[in-house]
Amino acid sequence: MKSQEQPVPADDDSLLDNVGPALSRLRRQVGSGRGDLTRNIVLNVVGDAAGRITVGGVADKMGVAQPVASRAIAACIAEGLLRRVASQQDGRSSRLELTAEGESARRAYASEQRLAFEEITAHWSSADRLQFARFLTRYGQDASAWTARGKPEG
Repeated sequence: MKSQEQPVPADDDSLLDNVGPALSRLRRQVGSGRGDLTRNIVLNVVGDAAGRITVGGVADKMGVAQPVASRAIAACIAEGLLRRVASQQDGRSSRLELTAEGESARRAYASEQRLAFEEITAHWSSADRLQFARFLTRYGQDASAWTARGKPEG
């Protein structure tokens, strides 16, 4: 089955209306598979938190219910990618951290994503490719800051 190319809208409003669906397509089409994508999200959330995150924190960052995050985390622990460590502040709570295998898996997925990016944008000019990478990285950083501020509901 041949994928149908989406035309780039000509007017600014239509272009901006297509950002959400475009990001959704990126998430679906560039990942290795649903399990790999979920695992990568968990590993990145835990890795970015540098050992200062709980299961509830992962659920919050992923935007999913705690049982969903808990299942994904349990799978990562079973695979040896994450470990639970006792919180120094609250002995009843445990934090999550990457194992060496988890950090390796995180780096491997990032390498796969870079390769996909380079293949997808191979026909772009070097300047366009680098500018898009800068904007995409900036968008991710700003999205994290926006979420941390408490994104508006609705």
